[in-house]
Amino acid sequence: MTLRSLLFVPGDRPERMDKALTLGADALILDLEDAVAPAAKPAARAAVRALLDRALAGPALLVRVNPIGTAAFAEDVVALSGAPLTGIVLPKAEGRASVAALRTALPGAYRVLPIATETPRAVFALGDYDGDGLAGLTWGAEDLPAAIGALSSREPDGSYTEPYKVVRALALFAAHAAGVAAIETVYPDFRDLDGLAAYAARARRDGFTGMMAIHPAQVAVINAAFTPSEAELAAARRIVALFAAHPGAGALQLDGRMVDAPHLAAARRLLAGVGE
Repeated sequence: MTLRSLLFVPGDRPERMDKALTLGADALILDLEDAVAPAAKPAARAAVRALLDRALAGPALLVRVNPIGTAAFAEDVVALSGAPLTGIVLPKAEGRASVAALRTALPGAYRVLPIATETPRAVFALGDYDGDGLAGLTWGAEDLPAAIGALSSREPDGSYTEPYKVVRALALFAAHAAGVAAIETVYPDFRDLDGLAAYAARARRDGFTGMMAIHPAQVAVINAAFTPSEAELAAARRIVALFAAHPGAGALQLDGRMVDAPHLAAARRLLAGVGE
């Protein structure tokens, strides 16, 4: 499953869900949680189930359910039971136990994308994920500060404060430790596409492999940021070819710089991501 861009769509807006199918996102997150008011959740469940049952070709369809243990989650389970599910986005996940509880309540072969940093306990469970049945791992910078009484997760310039830089880094390493996609959290200012491009570029630089979006205008920018350029691909092919020509070599010279096993691993990973 390719997950460069994952676009949130409110489950109670069927017209937006239909339009979102054509916007170029790799996945849609059909939201039954925060984007939907309590009174609108029954209609949202019905609309999401109707879309899933249509089994349309196009982007992967993931459903964000309500947190495990809530009455809303129990109602989500009833609505989604037996649906052709590709994936579930699990809010307030706290390690493998949360994933297991989800699968017990809602059996199926779908993938799970935990939002893995929304409670204080969740931060300490980041290393617990083993990757089994996961679509990836993502994080968020909104619920956690609210849970601990922080005034904000961001500096005046929009950058993260120190606690949330730590949480972001831990989520990134947790995803790679589990061997799954590392998905960057949302960029809230959907009008600032230049800022989004810079944010997404930093995410890819740091090791994230995709990013969530909150507005259709963000999809193309995110896709571009997480798609390797031809120059990157050409450089990776040269590294692979160089080591293939010198089997058993530990370090080699390429264009005046030394390349070794980590460079080869990175090149192979980049090429594998585009099917080479």
